[in-house]
Formats: sequence, structure tokens, C-alpha cells
Amino acid sequence: MTTEPASARGTLSREKVVRAAVEMADESGGKVPSTRKLAERLGVQAMALYHHFRNKDALLDGMVDFVFAEIEFPAEGVEWKSAMRDRAQSMREALIRHPWATGLMDSRANAGVATLRHHDAVIGCLRSQGFTVAGAAHAFSLLDAYIYGFVLQELALPFESPGDLEAVAGPILEQAAMEGFPHLAELAVEHALKPGYAYADEFWIGLDLILDGLERHRTTWT
Repeated sequence: MTTEPASARGTLSREKVVRAAVEMADESGGKVPSTRKLAERLGVQAMALYHHFRNKDALLDGMVDFVFAEIEFPAEGVEWKSAMRDRAQSMREALIRHPWATGLMDSRANAGVATLRHHDAVIGCLRSQGFTVAGAAHAFSLLDAYIYGFVLQELALPFESPGDLEAVAGPILEQAAMEGFPHLAELAVEHALKPGYAYADEFWIGLDLILDGLERHRTTWT
């Protein structure tokens, strides 16, 4: 039976396996690597991976925990709106770096330590500054739904630069004029196609609206 070199077995670790899996998922545009491909990347036999992860679900748990470890969570004493804003920015950046992760972040039944630490810190920040238990749950759910949803939409858009946007908007404007869609044309011309427009700015507008709404209700939810 062929075995991996002793040096490979000796240097393989749980962290190294997860990091390689994350890198491969990033490079492929979102496809979680097979055990065989991951083993090839690490220079070992596939069976060696089972010393660290008993199955693919366990590997996914580790990959999700890896991403949560990259996301900034609230430090003690930080004002809650500022903390949630910083966390939202950090989460959005992490999900853009790892586009495969968005649909997996809250799917794991066996959450890792980084995931649990992150969630506990967010809830603790909210509770320490006036949110009821129910209010903290509502806020956490709403904020994450917004961040995940925005990133999904942002990554799906068919443009990245202003030039890309103009190329996409051109045919839409032509069709809007032909079919009689004046409001669509107005939004494109008066907003999206103006110099300096960036779709990413919409993230902060929506986030601030959510935070302002949470402020009004944080002590009253039961």
C-alpha cells in the first residue's frame, strides 16, 4: 500500500488542512474541494485527512469557523452602534473574500470555537447596552440577514467598475425607452450613472437605517 512520506504526515495539522481547503474554495470560485483534491494539494494520501476530519461535514465546520475567526467582533465597552457597524464591515469583507461561505455560515450544527466566541461577543455587546434578550435576538437576526443578503446581491451583479455599469445600463436604458419604463430610466440616469456612484455605498445606507430602527426598539422588545 502506498503511504505518504513521514515528513508529510508529521507536518500535517488541522489548521493546515482547513487553510488549504479554504484557499482551494476561494480559487475555484466557491466549490468546496473533494477529499482527493485536498490531499493532492497537501501532498498526502486522502486517508491522512481523516486523522483531522472524520468526514466532509466536519471539514465544512472547520472552514466556516476559519471564516468566523477573520470577522471582527465587538470588544467590551464599545458603543453598540459603532461595534455593529465595524462588525458588519468586517463580515462583508470576509464574505467577499470567501464567496462560497455565505450560504454556510449559519448552517453548521457543530459550531467551532471561533463561531461561538463571535456570536457570544455580539450578543454580549447588545445585552450590555440595553437590548432585552428578545431584542438582542431580533437585532442579531436582522443584521446578519441584511449582511448576507447584500453580499449575495453584490457578488451577483454583472458589473464591478463604473465602465462595467455603463455597459450594462446602456441596453437597459434603450429597452426602457422603447417599452415605456420612465422610472427605471430616471433611476439609472439620475442616480446609478452619476459620477462617483458605487453600489457598495448602498450597504452603509441600509445598515444605518437598520441601526436607527434598532435604537428605537432595543429596550422594549419582550
